[in-house]
Amino acid sequence: MTAPVPADVISRLKAVLGEGGWSEAAERIAPKLVEWRDRWVGQTTFLALPRTTAQVAAVVGICAEARQPITIQGGNTGLVGGQIPQGEVLLSTERLRAIREVSPLDDVITAEAGVTLSEIHAAAAAVRRKFPLGLASEGSATVGGFVSTNAGGTQVVRYGVTRNLVLGLEAVLPNGEVWNGLKHLRKDNTGYDLKQLLIGAEGTLGVVTAAGLKLYPQLPSRAVAFLGVPSPEAAIALLARAKDASGGAVEAFELIARIGIDFAVKNIAGTRDPLPTPHPWYVLAEFATAEDGSAERAMQRFLEDGLEAGLIADAVVAQTEAQAKALWAIRENQSPAQKPEGATWKHDVAVPVSAVPAFLREADAAMRAFAPGCRIAAFGHVGDGNIHYDVLRPDGGSNEAHAARRGEGSRIVHDLVMKLGGSISAEHGLGAMKTTEAARYKSPVELQALKAIRQALDPHRILNPRVLF
Repeated sequence: MTAPVPADVISRLKAVLGEGGWSEAAERIAPKLVEWRDRWVGQTTFLALPRTTAQVAAVVGICAEARQPITIQGGNTGLVGGQIPQGEVLLSTERLRAIREVSPLDDVITAEAGVTLSEIHAAAAAVRRKFPLGLASEGSATVGGFVSTNAGGTQVVRYGVTRNLVLGLEAVLPNGEVWNGLKHLRKDNTGYDLKQLLIGAEGTLGVVTAAGLKLYPQLPSRAVAFLGVPSPEAAIALLARAKDASGGAVEAFELIARIGIDFAVKNIAGTRDPLPTPHPWYVLAEFATAEDGSAERAMQRFLEDGLEAGLIADAVVAQTEAQAKALWAIRENQSPAQKPEGATWKHDVAVPVSAVPAFLREADAAMRAFAPGCRIAAFGHVGDGNIHYDVLRPDGGSNEAHAARRGEGSRIVHDLVMKLGGSISAEHGLGAMKTTEAARYKSPVELQALKAIRQALDPHRILNPRVLF
């Protein structure tokens, strides 16, 4: 727990932030101290609410001079506790709300850190463009947050992670200086790329205040299908066939275990089973193309091919936008559907796409041996190898007993992931939850280099001091 914020530091922060730019009110701060799964609960006595980059710089500068730690928070959608303060000054980017520029000719939108992903989507659509980052939390996830965590989402198979979608950044460095790297360039080969250091740094190397994000053409032809499949092996084989059938137009390719469908039908109002009979596994596939009707035709070819090969047992194709949204809602509600089921060991892991079946097979066997009766809900972005592997307490079992074994159980899962050449954090980051564990899997050479970078930019660990190395 960090020491209380000194009174003189608070006085100086209030002066630079002005009226409405700060709060010490418990009721104003309280919602920012708990993450949505209720696993992380924090505390702070001072909330900074800067409205401009200059104010962010002033806050960071004052805290750097006083060696006062800061925790940075965007939309509070993080799942690894990095945004929850433990006594530090809490700096929220919620009032950095401007969309500064939308340039269809450059295919760039420049937006401040507090703009939500749904607002980015709307602004892009207004100029007949799209920003291809798809997150279930798009209504609350913000630019600063998804840039700082290098968010992935559902369209990585085609467009890549956030790192691939950022052209430029503006950020306040740990000493309070502003770096303006808001470029529209696709090519800039002039040495170290500072923006790439800041993307995915989880606020430890600077406070992102604005970003220039890539836009893409809207694709009018879209086909969404929900498939019943016999196994993860079948799903991986289908992924290759989908790429061939669509000419590389696979927009998303998601895998869901049957138990996830059961949870959604049970716990999410209005959810219907997508197919008339149950199947062990499901794939949600989406194709998108520029030519009217071509995605639909490609989906038809893909389904016929998969059915003939015995890789697809049954399928439904959305005939309307409402039906497509209903199918996507099943996938997007996988985590909320688990919440009423009790304590869960959640794992956000990635392995090579070809290793997904081996991971699921070996992890399931290991978890059932370690925690008899546990319920395993695996789902995720099989198109890029990112699996959300969640181990729920036995039905009717003790939440406390299951939670108490989380560390040991997760170690088994993560050891297997690393054996298969994977990562223990695919898209949620390390935060306070996984930083220590991640150090176990990194080589001394890599750890030394990572620590040297942070030491150079933030020698006193002012920014997000409990996160990363």
